[in-house]
Amino acid sequence: MIIKLKYPLGKFKKPDVINHEVIENWIYEIELFPSRIWDLVKGLGEGELKWRYRPGGWTIQQLVHHCADSHMNSFIRFKLSMTEDTPSIKPYYEDKWAEMPDYDLVPIEESINIIEGLHSRWIVLLKYLSSEDLRKEFVHQEHGRRFTLAENIGIYAWHSNHHLAHIKLALKNKML
Repeated sequence: MIIKLKYPLGKFKKPDVINHEVIENWIYEIELFPSRIWDLVKGLGEGELKWRYRPGGWTIQQLVHHCADSHMNSFIRFKLSMTEDTPSIKPYYEDKWAEMPDYDLVPIEESINIIEGLHSRWIVLLKYLSSEDLRKEFVHQEHGRRFTLAENIGIYAWHSNHHLAHIKLALKNKML
């Protein structure tokens, strides 16, 4: 049961074939994310932002801030991959980031603003990636393997929907 709560959509599965249509669908999911997250969290009170999607899981407030941080990291990975030869990217400890004071003290609107602005730029970048760009890679030290930009688009389309599902679970279960 806890795995279903932790991964309500299942884990990301890279398709055998990543073609133009798959990429376009993933980009569309990333493009919709800012409005989808805002629709879920607008008007939530301080108490509701403390609801969790599972025991020991992050609060809605932490999820929103995490999405801003994670998507910023991904955007930078794209830029590094496009301007360097297979860069080795530094992981970040998202669990530790989620415990930092800004996750509790800064209103979620600030991270929504980041998400909106970042996605506006990110979508332009994604839509202009060439076939050659999509094959560019970075090395993720934490996973010890290479990721193509094409695969990373899929990961972040999944990531967006994964955390939207967490917020929906928190709103449904109202767990503190």
